Amino acid sequence: MDPEVREKPPQQPGECWRFSVLYLCFYGFMAQIKPAESFITPYLLGPDRNFTREQVTNEITPVLSYSYMSVLVPVFLMTDYLRYKPVLILQSLSHVAIWLLLLFGTTVLQMQFMEFFYGITMAARVAYSSYIFTLVSPQSYQKVASYSRSSVLMGVFVSSVLGQLFVTLGDVPFFTLNYISLGFVAFAFTLTLFLKRPKRTMFFNSRALAANGSAQSEADAAHITSVTLVNEKPKSPGGWNWRDTALVKMILELKHTVRSPRLKLWSLWWVFNSTGYYLVVYYVQILWDNIHPSRESRGVYNGGVDAAATLLGAIASFSAGHVKLQWSLWAELVIFLITALQAGLLFLMNTTTNIWVCYVGFVLFRSSHQLLVPIAIFQIATSLTKELCALVFGINTFLATILKTIITLIIADKRGLGLHVNSQFYFYIGYFTLLAATYLGRGLYVFIRHQQEQKARGTQKEEEATCSATEGDRTDGQAYTDCSKA
Repeated sequence: MDPEVREKPPQQPGECWRFSVLYLCFYGFMAQIKPAESFITPYLLGPDRNFTREQVTNEITPVLSYSYMSVLVPVFLMTDYLRYKPVLILQSLSHVAIWLLLLFGTTVLQMQFMEFFYGITMAARVAYSSYIFTLVSPQSYQKVASYSRSSVLMGVFVSSVLGQLFVTLGDVPFFTLNYISLGFVAFAFTLTLFLKRPKRTMFFNSRALAANGSAQSEADAAHITSVTLVNEKPKSPGGWNWRDTALVKMILELKHTVRSPRLKLWSLWWVFNSTGYYLVVYYVQILWDNIHPSRESRGVYNGGVDAAATLLGAIASFSAGHVKLQWSLWAELVIFLITALQAGLLFLMNTTTNIWVCYVGFVLFRSSHQLLVPIAIFQIATSLTKELCALVFGINTFLATILKTIITLIIADKRGLGLHVNSQFYFYIGYFTLLAATYLGRGLYVFIRHQQEQKARGTQKEEEATCSATEGDRTDGQAYTDCSKA
């Protein structure tokens, strides 16, 4: 039987919540240690598997988008209903399946199954990112969220560095590197078996604490009350009603918040920009191999590039927390500048024949996206409760996944246009250019309207000041009449 997380406030003596947070962060770190991940494409194209570039581009890689879209919603619901741990176990088993298929699979179909399991691991990330909130009281959310995020980024960085060191200094073949990665993901799987399984979740099990009768801190009680208020409603005479479920109630409540211009702007940015971002990330290794074909591990520096991109992205994310702007005025123009920069970097990456220029362009591309991610999270989260915030991010991610799948089917899949990787990147250049033009137009509109409102306020103040100055020289009736006309 799974051990249960004790639902007492963290201030009580003897509480093991600190160990649980530390253990979860350690798991998050270890789950990212896959040194071969940065070298999967050269491995598939190399002599070990000898797939053609067309097979990898138009038959194998597109399955990742299809898999992610098909499992995202079921995994999201399973995560909450099954209380996190089973989904984390599923994620770890999928990682093991990926590297078993990479080591022993030899056909296109087997590599497509490998991408399918990759989609499961990506969808299951929601279990890790939300699990940690069940371990602490609401006042600690921001702190522990930073811990969990930092442990993941550090894991990605260490994994990329290890992979590059194995390849460059150790002259380890890609095939052997996959065995090393299999060992790490198998160890991460054993870690999931000892994770505690919480009683409380966000949607389906939000009232488990109240039923359990355990002591609560004031902050915990406030959190549970807020969720319970969403859930509670007199039951219909007919028994269970789907309209009474927490998820449906929050969707109905969300209808009243989507009118916020800030929420709409950053949600749209999340959908459209993350779509283009992940498509570039999925296919960039194929672009690198097209610019600099290398069938020997020594000449490939994908791990070093991923490490640099992760480190610079983490610095950009941290820096974003210290940016102070009047976002209601400058948000669209800031997004325009970043998106236009991304379009320019993609053009540089796609037209250069120097692999190092392409590497640098990708590092800057990824870090520029990471700069806006925490800003978008903050802008969306400030106007929503934690439960609605999770739902909004889930909806945004799902919409982005649908758009990403449609684009993949049209331009990458062999059943669609089946474009060469360079032609695909020209599409991405046009995509980001169109987004930048849209943000520019909207930003100029907001700025001009703001200036007009400022001018109108200034005129109104001048008129009020004029009326006040003339009150002493006129009768009360005259001053009231003149100011009323003004």
